Amino acid sequence: MRLSVTCSLLIAAATASWWSVESTGVDANLRGVAVVVHRGSMMVWATGSQGAIVRSADSGKTWEALHIPGAGKLDFRGVQTFDGKTVYVMSSGEGELSRIYKSVNGGETWELQYQDKRKAFFLDALACSDEKHCFALSDPLDGKFVVLSMTDGMHWKELPDEHMPSAVPKEGAFAASNSSLLLYGKSELYFATGGPAARVFHSADLGQTWTVGGTPILSGKPSQGIFSIVRAGETVVVMGGDYSDPNRAEKTAAYSKDEGKTWQLAAEGPTGYRSSVDTFDAGFVAVGPNGAETSRDGVHWVHIDSPGLNAVTFISGKGWAVGAKGLAAEFVDQTEYGTGGPTP
Repeated sequence: MRLSVTCSLLIAAATASWWSVESTGVDANLRGVAVVVHRGSMMVWATGSQGAIVRSADSGKTWEALHIPGAGKLDFRGVQTFDGKTVYVMSSGEGELSRIYKSVNGGETWELQYQDKRKAFFLDALACSDEKHCFALSDPLDGKFVVLSMTDGMHWKELPDEHMPSAVPKEGAFAASNSSLLLYGKSELYFATGGPAARVFHSADLGQTWTVGGTPILSGKPSQGIFSIVRAGETVVVMGGDYSDPNRAEKTAAYSKDEGKTWQLAAEGPTGYRSSVDTFDAGFVAVGPNGAETSRDGVHWVHIDSPGLNAVTFISGKGWAVGAKGLAAEFVDQTEYGTGGPTP
């Protein structure tokens, strides 16, 4: 079965394109992407450097640039929306440069909801389950990672850290694709780290208590570690590598078949550093600046043609990715094994 899946993927990759590439019209490095299916069309939101926020209401045919007053120099790494009207965007940077804004009218006006003056505060990822319930992850303060929580759509607070394991010195999370933090189901949180260690933190009670474990992903330098984490059923997949050496294919993908308790390197990994991974009907898709892969099971990855991309997301089987110079790309599923889910 695995051999036939791999062969079919190779044949498809050689004969058809996996991406329909569009320009959003902004000269920005896009790293945040969210998709809403509405009345048969896809509404796509993307965010990035130089305060960039763009939106397409017609499945990528046309794009509109939006602006937040006073935020033109911010680097918006994350965006979350469920109806295209209520939208959260997150910027990354030291101290006050890390912010969370909210719009309730599709980006016409924005409210600053959260920022922190402590220099070590650095937001890496934003995840929401609906319009009122969200979490955000910051690099460590006083030796521990900071997780913010919101339960009413308005007020953010730091979760207690008594049960948060201590960070390794100089350990951090990556804000490359807004996918180092994962909200799974109704009660589980994961986040992944890099630098001196590539670890996965897991909470089964929405951040009240935590466990942490190491993975075999490449680590040891500030540019190395896990950049993205996703889960399908009991399978958890982490992707990363070394962003300063994107062609290095060593230890870039790992998987867990027991919800993150134990980890193994992918049997067939990506061809280089990958900054983002997500699930779709037929398995997983990972993207990076020098290519992309798809996998049926999270264990065996097959290279597919792709422009350089930073982040990818799927909803209802529909996928979009974003990259440098305002690039956006719709995923065109060329798999030949149907939509049976992520297990081989």
